[in-house]
Amino acid sequence: MDLLTALQGGFGDAPDALRIDGRPLSREHLLGAAGAVAARAAGARALAVLARPEAETVVAVVGGLLAGVPVVPVPPDAGPVERAHILRDSGAELLAGADEPVDGVEPLPVDLTETQAVSLPEPASERPAFVLYTSGTTGPPKGAVLSHRAVAADLDALAAAWAWTPEDTLVHGLPLFHVHGLVLGVLGALRTGSRLVHTGRPTPEAYARAGGSLYFGVPTVWSRVAADEPSARALAAARLLVSGSAPLPVPVFEKLAALSGHQPIERYGMTETLITVSTRADGERRPGSVGLPVAGVATRLVGEDGTPVPWDGESVGELQVSGPTLFDGYLNRAEADAEVRTSDGWFRTGDVATIAPDGFHRIVGRASVDLIKSGGFKIGAGEVEAALRDHPAVADAAVVGAPDADLGQAVVAFVVADGAVTGDQLTAFVAERLSVHKRPRRVVLVAELPRNAMGKVLKKRLLEG
Repeated sequence: MDLLTALQGGFGDAPDALRIDGRPLSREHLLGAAGAVAARAAGARALAVLARPEAETVVAVVGGLLAGVPVVPVPPDAGPVERAHILRDSGAELLAGADEPVDGVEPLPVDLTETQAVSLPEPASERPAFVLYTSGTTGPPKGAVLSHRAVAADLDALAAAWAWTPEDTLVHGLPLFHVHGLVLGVLGALRTGSRLVHTGRPTPEAYARAGGSLYFGVPTVWSRVAADEPSARALAAARLLVSGSAPLPVPVFEKLAALSGHQPIERYGMTETLITVSTRADGERRPGSVGLPVAGVATRLVGEDGTPVPWDGESVGELQVSGPTLFDGYLNRAEADAEVRTSDGWFRTGDVATIAPDGFHRIVGRASVDLIKSGGFKIGAGEVEAALRDHPAVADAAVVGAPDADLGQAVVAFVVADGAVTGDQLTAFVAERLSVHKRPRRVVLVAELPRNAMGKVLKKRLLEG
């Protein structure tokens, strides 16, 4: 239980130390039920978990970790092809949350009324804790192997950055098959000793009712909270609002601050690195920026030619990171792993960023879709998106680089507008705020932007359309 220190009994307990979609669970109850799962899972190559937003999911995950068996969260809405790939690629021998065999994998029952003392040896810190599958935007999802040691290092660094203590009550309603909702949002509470309220669905009303001190959300969640004035004002009693998984639009940041009295914390990370950069509970919160590296993590910016990019707040480069939170590699994918490692051991995030002279990081986006090369200029899509969102008629925006015979790539903006505005007016608006070469060459007005479960815009789908 070295990773899950709150289960050792040093932080006290309560009948509702955890509340998952309305169901209370004490830490003692969780440990006993997870012990029964651990006894069944011990020795398995991997334990897959249909990660529904329910108490059984938390019990199954903790049981796998106690048994020293890699836990493989499976999205409950995964299609049959994706699910089969995850189960086959991970080598999972058991599937918690299933009532019958799935793709040849035997079900593992999870019964909250069962209890069994944990008598298994403590898993070594270098043992895999999770195999988390990426979104698979460039082919079948890849399994990122994360050790107990990496997870513990990241949670400790975030506890320090966010002043996260046993006195907190963490509230969120995020999916339990991602780093944000599962590793931070469940294991974080089980390591720091804070209480946990998982709201099931992350509605503004559920967040307002929860009475937490620490809240996690993705930009879509915070946008909805900001649009619900009574719910946003109800968060005034909280201590900290944290946003991640995608950039938080500056207008949402400002509206939350105005209604709740809290400027949100923004942070940055990936499945392969966990959370590596964040603003601090006791530090400046700069809209559009994700702050400074957390304890133990180092970052650098590198140009396309491999040379360092200056920290001037303007120059764009690929963000690379190193530190104890990095994953151990992609399961069964040595070639893919080699592609993301530099010769001196840094991880290539594939994200482009700027770093200010004071070390504050601003993520521009993915190098593959957010670094636009137009007419000899390098343009960060995020900067243009932020300028568009400053327009009072713009509710949301996504900027991409479309192939162009003359420019190489042309800046194209997809805009959700809630008022009467034309594409030409928006182009002129951006040109007044940014360099002229950064203005959109084309503006497409749309009803909504395609997003994944974590709120990230699916820009490749925009380009394909």
